[in-house]
Amino acid sequence: RTAESAVTRLPTPSVAPAPSPTPSVRSMTVVAVGGDTMSLRLALTSALRRAPRAASARLPSTARMMIPTTTAPLAASTVGSHRGARPRPVVAAHVRHGVRPASSFALSAAETATASSTAEIDVDAAKAAAAAQGETVRSLKDALKKGDATKDDVDVAVKKLLELKAIVEQLENPAAAAAAEDAGAKAKDAAAGKDSAGKDVGVTPKSQDFSRWYLDVIRECELADYGPARGTMVIRPYGYAIWEAIQRWMDADFKKSGVQNAYFPQLIPYSFITKEASHVEGFSPELALVTRGGGKELEEPLVVRPTSETIVNHMFTQWIQSYRDLPLLINQWANVHRWEMRTRPFIRTLEFLWQEGHTAHATAEEAEARAVQMIDCYRRFAETVAAMPVIVGRKSRVESFAGADCTYTIEAMMGDGKALQAGTSHNLGQNFSKAFDTTFLDEKGETRHVYQSSWGVSTRLIGGVIMTHGDDAGLRLPPALAPIQVVVVPIAQKNKDKAAVADAANAIATTLTNAGIRVKVDDDDRNSPGWKFAQWEMKGVPVRVEVGPKDVAKNACVVARRDRPGKEGKEFDVAVDPNVLVAKIEGTLADVQGAYLAQARAFRDANIVDVNSYDELVAAIDAGKWARGGWEGSDEDEKRVKEETGATIRCFPFEQPAGPHKCIVSGAPAKEVCIFAKSY
Repeated sequence: RTAESAVTRLPTPSVAPAPSPTPSVRSMTVVAVGGDTMSLRLALTSALRRAPRAASARLPSTARMMIPTTTAPLAASTVGSHRGARPRPVVAAHVRHGVRPASSFALSAAETATASSTAEIDVDAAKAAAAAQGETVRSLKDALKKGDATKDDVDVAVKKLLELKAIVEQLENPAAAAAAEDAGAKAKDAAAGKDSAGKDVGVTPKSQDFSRWYLDVIRECELADYGPARGTMVIRPYGYAIWEAIQRWMDADFKKSGVQNAYFPQLIPYSFITKEASHVEGFSPELALVTRGGGKELEEPLVVRPTSETIVNHMFTQWIQSYRDLPLLINQWANVHRWEMRTRPFIRTLEFLWQEGHTAHATAEEAEARAVQMIDCYRRFAETVAAMPVIVGRKSRVESFAGADCTYTIEAMMGDGKALQAGTSHNLGQNFSKAFDTTFLDEKGETRHVYQSSWGVSTRLIGGVIMTHGDDAGLRLPPALAPIQVVVVPIAQKNKDKAAVADAANAIATTLTNAGIRVKVDDDDRNSPGWKFAQWEMKGVPVRVEVGPKDVAKNACVVARRDRPGKEGKEFDVAVDPNVLVAKIEGTLADVQGAYLAQARAFRDANIVDVNSYDELVAAIDAGKWARGGWEGSDEDEKRVKEETGATIRCFPFEQPAGPHKCIVSGAPAKEVCIFAKSY
């Protein structure tokens, strides 16, 4: 934990231990790491219920609890339990003072403690916890009168107090508490499907806190989790299924243009990196080096692959002899490592997955054409599959890839207005071929260096999809990219209806699957229909099909679309005849795909501002906009703008607005416009 962290504990009433010759101290820790109080309630209640049955029962390793930053520290003490005596609880709340934790996802495994030993919790302990929280509420109310706390702080503390009192009530009168809980669950189910879906599953509203919302969506939708090493990420099955969809489309498109897949080693001799001067200068801060192997110091350090231009050229030198060997078009699907200091899941991590293409050509024109062709491939994917509108353009010299003559990019606007570089393609010229002496004999028998391109996209695209389309309820996946395009939810109120409804749901799924639509039937009877609706909305499934007894009787179903919440997005009495149903679902999926693209494009266009002076540029950036204006500035001018505004030149768009233009820094005539924006 950092120096700004603190450990506070809830008081526990003393219980005289029974005599024992060899006392053994036991304790238990609950970690408060953000989120809602319900998780704490569930964790405590679970442990309380289990306590009478087994002394070895464990409290779940992590309980989430929202703690306001201005809340006074909770009073506390650690109380042990001796053999033969009723054990007493120790509940610890770990608080990062001055910083409200973004979510449980925002903290690594190393920062969360687990239950250190077994314990039981009794009614007295729960009452003590409620009493301590009551003191906190009173302190906050006094602080509110003095202006040292806010009403939100008080509201949060009161909410937590009510949760703790509910636990006490549940312990003292389990039957009444259970009945009340069941009634509450039924009420929530009845209200499900409205705008409360994201709140019920623990997703912070996007409009309230964009960064926290992003992490919540990744956690709650089970897209990824943190790895044990700082800055690493574990991609979970649902997230990896999205990456597989990206791979399938890209791989097929690459192969249409003659590209072949290969694989190159992950460990690269350090001397390779140093052969191209600008390349080593650009990547040195991000390199991870292996210096020992087999218990011995290595004669030469090995670089864990940050990108593969160097080792690819080493092999190209051996494979290319004459013009007959050209063009050579290679792609590899691999992982790379870059030692990032500030990481963000999917957007910037120490290790990530990507594809990197590498080509060798006989002429400069061929290399340039391939670089442009591949950035257009990425544009087509972004717009037709990911429904993510992008601006295609050329990077400035400052922002270009280290070792490239020219870098092309697709830039997407995220939901918070920041730019995301979603894919790049580089014309490498002869920079690497001269460094590695990658030559060929031309038709005249003369030795010449090859011209090259390289291009790539990564799992960053997943982060882009989340931030482009997500809403307060969670994820919204474009149908062309969604692992599950349609979820079928059977709804049966009575046992006698279950078989008929289940058969109808499975028949619908079979019909759609045979038509090539990705379908899942959620027939898990442990969860209510309302809970399922909210869950699948949060996970971004584009279309939901509902079928109940009345639908079965009418040989119909209900179709709901993710982009239109509530009744507006529902269509009733849709016939389940295969021809009718398939046409309906395919049309709905196409409509949702188009709607996502149109919404994202409208948002982007509304947040691009044309500027004619430096003051206008600063004002636009301060307002969270993209600033578009003429540019004839120097590299130093560009760096100064970044230092003063935090914005960089995202690109010089291929599609240039009509002139004339003047430089936003100097006022001199400018041949083209660029776009400045803050970015990820």
